[in-house]
Amino acid sequence: MKALIIVDIQNDFLPGGALAVKDGDQIIPLVNRLQRKFELIVATQDWHPNDHGSFASNHNRLVGEKIQLAGLDQILWPDHCVQDTMGADFAQKLNTKKIDKVFRKGTDKTIDSYSGFFDNGHRKSTGLEGYLKEKRATEVHIVGLATDYCVKFTALDAVSLGFKTIVILPACRGVDLKPGDVNAAIEEMQKKGVYIIKEVQNV
Repeated sequence: MKALIIVDIQNDFLPGGALAVKDGDQIIPLVNRLQRKFELIVATQDWHPNDHGSFASNHNRLVGEKIQLAGLDQILWPDHCVQDTMGADFAQKLNTKKIDKVFRKGTDKTIDSYSGFFDNGHRKSTGLEGYLKEKRATEVHIVGLATDYCVKFTALDAVSLGFKTIVILPACRGVDLKPGDVNAAIEEMQKKGVYIIKEVQNV
């Protein structure tokens, strides 16, 4: 079975949000149309406590600085997707009626979680792998935000777990914190065996 994984299409990642991804809202109509092609649809949701260690404000540091968090290199971000806030809600225009299950990540304040499957240290699982295998999904198609962070790490984990993994680029947008980050992410995914779809027709 094929499954669609919708990654972090939340208010804080849209234009006007705390950690806006440029043109992040423009993928929503395509993501809604793509849902018609899948029997199984899951979504990931960044869901941070307000004292999360990835927030620059909790260290009196600047956004973009790097620190060590839980023994890992950590980029510091603005406060975003704080639990039970509007910023953490799914985008209003995203069709959520067909989503079978939502997997929340970033809930542990001591470690960040880009991937929909594990935290950044691969210490805890979100349960997404088990759910997909229980539903007999063997192939995952990934869309959402952002190409060079949560989409990339979700795809790399998916392929390493044995899923045939496809990233649908027109239904993703990237941060490009450093120019070239998105292209580097695409190359890294391809090298690890992720299929990249660059055009979508007749959806």
